Amino acid sequence: MIRSLFFAPANRHDLLAKFPRFKADCYAIDLEDGTPEGDKASARDRLNEAVTMLRKEKLRGKIYIRVNEAASQHYIRDIEASVLCDIDGLIIPKLETRDQLFPVDHAITRAENDQPGRRRIKIMAGIESMRGVIDAVSLCAAHPRITSAFFGAEDFAADIGGRRTKGSEEVLFARSQVVLAARAARIIALDQAVVEIRDDDQFRRDAEKGRDMGYQGKICVVPRQVELSNEVYAPTAEEVAHARELISVYEDATRRGIGTIDFKGHMIDGPLLKRAEAVVAMAQQLEARG
Repeated sequence: MIRSLFFAPANRHDLLAKFPRFKADCYAIDLEDGTPEGDKASARDRLNEAVTMLRKEKLRGKIYIRVNEAASQHYIRDIEASVLCDIDGLIIPKLETRDQLFPVDHAITRAENDQPGRRRIKIMAGIESMRGVIDAVSLCAAHPRITSAFFGAEDFAADIGGRRTKGSEEVLFARSQVVLAARAARIIALDQAVVEIRDDDQFRRDAEKGRDMGYQGKICVVPRQVELSNEVYAPTAEEVAHARELISVYEDATRRGIGTIDFKGHMIDGPLLKRAEAVVAMAQQLEARG
């Protein structure tokens, strides 16, 4: 479960040190867009220091490192430095081909062989370009280590030469393609960022739309968005109560040989039961976290 993916620049240890204040499900140390070109090498050299600092805080959320894109001169060096750290996963931005995953898998496998018992490193795929969107189905299922994927609307719009709007209609096809590809591959789908960082209403509207589409979480670029995303992508108390009641009524009807029921004016059958069960399962998972 990743309701919120929160980024901070790898070269800003002062900002990384603030991660424990915010209850993100996943924290991303960003070597890519967040770190200026002139600071990338020094930030990479200090990755282990940053991760060690965060591990001492016993963060509830996962710790990932976003490396630079495959076309960058930093790609291989970023990967090699990252896998030596005690991280949960790597974020591969602007993923476009399966071949780009070869050095990632090689480095992870070598690190795991050299350090038996270490955490298994997962991969999060960034689908952010025209080619990435076109091949999203293949990319999301490209490797067993890929357990999540996100749609990067800003990079996609820049790649295709479009203009961004608050309604995001211009990226609707691409946004839909990525969530469909991720969910078909049975991996977590994370929705686009909202760059209007002081507009809570815009973030909430966009997050609600993403949840309606099937996304399970969202990219967050400021702390306030973490709180909002966790809220939007978690079932409300009313939704949980409704789901539990629906399950109870449906199970009673099934015992009586009835497969389709009228529940509060809605026809309820197998698919809606499955959705209700997912709501209850997520609520239980959140309760277990405390």
